[in-house]
Amino acid sequence: MSELATSVLLHWHGHPDALIGLFILQAGYLLGIGPIRTRFKLSQTVNPGQTLLFSLGVFIIFLALLSPLHALSDDYMFSAHMVQHVLLTLVSPPLLILGIPGWLVSPLFRNPVTKKVAKIILHPITAVIIFNVIFSIWHLPTLYGLSVTYHSIHIIEHLLFIIAAFVMWWPLCSNSIEMPRLSYPLQIIYLFVMSLAQIIVFGIVTFAPEPIYDHYINAPKLFGVNALVDQQLGGIIMKVGSGFLFLTLIITAFLRWFSEGSKDDKKEYNQVTN
Repeated sequence: MSELATSVLLHWHGHPDALIGLFILQAGYLLGIGPIRTRFKLSQTVNPGQTLLFSLGVFIIFLALLSPLHALSDDYMFSAHMVQHVLLTLVSPPLLILGIPGWLVSPLFRNPVTKKVAKIILHPITAVIIFNVIFSIWHLPTLYGLSVTYHSIHIIEHLLFIIAAFVMWWPLCSNSIEMPRLSYPLQIIYLFVMSLAQIIVFGIVTFAPEPIYDHYINAPKLFGVNALVDQQLGGIIMKVGSGFLFLTLIITAFLRWFSEGSKDDKKEYNQVTN
């Protein structure tokens, strides 16, 4: 391994904006499940498993934005950038949502105005559109080039990714009674649509005859991978990562749906026989 590669892989960023943002996110959550919960009597107990899930989601964002992966993705490899995007859109957001107790967001959704807005934004069709439009436009070469050139634009890109992913994952992971998860049959349809939605971006990135992102063409080749192969690897990571995850969730939703049906049938049988 070259000296440059070693230096990059050992480089941890200390961006104040990311550190402050993550601190506010984690601190806000702890205030919500601690002092705010107690003061407004939202719940008598706190689920430590949910706290762990939320904190893990924050930690994954920390790794994506401040670990050596950030330097690798910004200046050297498109494929590393896709790993970063997978962490920010497919791994961290569902953990964050699963970690938010329903009682913590109930007051927000009980407000008529916010509930009406939430119903529009978190509607499955709207969620699919929001996520895939934002994800797609930021992979246009011009916008992509701006994001890796200007730090402020890169911050906006990542914030939009996380927000859009949060919206996309809500119908699957919500703990809220007011804005609940989809039923298992609808989850299967939703996940199937999501698995198809990125095919166009994936196809363009993966099967382009030449590199489409100028930023990486002249970047140093840390591991002997040229720009086109790196771009193809990035496209594969993008699609295989989301495809494998969505397929796993489709199978899980189907098995849970089948299990619920079996339990209902058993209850009906017992009622008839008794």
